Amino acid sequence: MAGPSADATHDDGGHVEGNGRKRPKPGERRVQILQALATMLEQPGAERVTTAALAARLEVSEAALYRHFASKAQMFEGLIEFIEQAVFGLVNQLGEREPDAMVRSRKLVTLLLQFGEKNPGMTRVMVGDALVYENERLQQRMNLFFDKIESALRQNLREAAVVVGAATPTVDAQADASVVTAFCVGRLQRFARSGFKRSPSESLEHSLALLLPGAHL
Repeated sequence: MAGPSADATHDDGGHVEGNGRKRPKPGERRVQILQALATMLEQPGAERVTTAALAARLEVSEAALYRHFASKAQMFEGLIEFIEQAVFGLVNQLGEREPDAMVRSRKLVTLLLQFGEKNPGMTRVMVGDALVYENERLQQRMNLFFDKIESALRQNLREAAVVVGAATPTVDAQADASVVTAFCVGRLQRFARSGFKRSPSESLEHSLALLLPGAHL
């Protein structure tokens, strides 16, 4: 998600200001608010983002923010929806395009970590750093996100275990999916807590060879 537009204006609405710039429409302003929030979360060591700071960045009043979002929690929900749609859209594409279940698992891990690397502000939301002082339901929703990642991995790994004739494919897949998901969360946490200096995809091929052996991308 890109940063806020340089043409963010001081009021909401759809008409033209005296300086000739067109004010953003309500839908556009919602996107600008979310972009600004994501950009503010990208600052290493950033403190809790307040609506006052967010409004100041966009050069609008706090009341203008609340015309588009009922609460700050709703703003974070907008970011979480973006994360869910982006990541699971790619996961679904993998399911349709990649026939090898083990390769599919490795690509899932890769796309998840690459998404975090390209969207550092979103990474802070994913691992909960940005949600510490926010509504508890936001963290619960991110927990569910990783539960779904683990479920997708479990399904892939069971399929792969069946192909190689494993004696207990369901049990094996459940254990392996848990380990791989924990690896992903750990890499994203390290990225966020290092001030975005430690890449989540660092030595990824080596790690995947250990965690998900036998697949070649």
